[in-house]
Amino acid sequence: MRIAVLGASGKVGRLLVEQAAERGHQVTALVRTPEQFTVPPSGHIEVARADVKSPDSFPDLSRCDAAVSAIGISKGDGLGALAAGARLLAAAGVRTVWLGALGTGVSTNAGGRIYQAIMQRVVGKEMPEREEADRIARDAGAAVFHAPDLWVGAVSPKRRIVLLADVKRPVLPPHISRATLAALMLDEAEKGGHGGEIVVPLS
Repeated sequence: MRIAVLGASGKVGRLLVEQAAERGHQVTALVRTPEQFTVPPSGHIEVARADVKSPDSFPDLSRCDAAVSAIGISKGDGLGALAAGARLLAAAGVRTVWLGALGTGVSTNAGGRIYQAIMQRVVGKEMPEREEADRIARDAGAAVFHAPDLWVGAVSPKRRIVLLADVKRPVLPPHISRATLAALMLDEAEKGGHGGEIVVPLS
């Protein structure tokens, strides 16, 4: 498959690029500053300049089979990037897997009371935009992953995704490894099956 990874220079994005290449896919790493991106040593990986706030110069993804977004809001960026990225991928017309956050929008309180309090403190200002970006992505048929707290670790052999409606609210804040999240997002990019739905990655 040809897979485009938006936000490829981030912690999850880099894992998506590496794992997709290891699976034998042709990968296009979409980054704002290609000259600062270190290409993983293995696999067929192309690097393309992509700034979601400059839609006129955004790469054409029509030759890709799927797009996976790990875009986030970096310090100093201000708001707008998430919604802009969602609009660009919605217009691309390819199978899309979108990374959202558990505890925002329709998944508010799904991670439990302690987790929700942490989310409100850490990303409170971002919540309206995250909800808007998720809506844009879902309306375009994307599978939206509402990921819990992300830790360092290997890919879990027990990895799975659960529809938001079927998530059992935990007492302690939930978490998974970034590597497990990347693997689950690539599973969805390869197989599909959850377009237009919000799912929660678990391990």
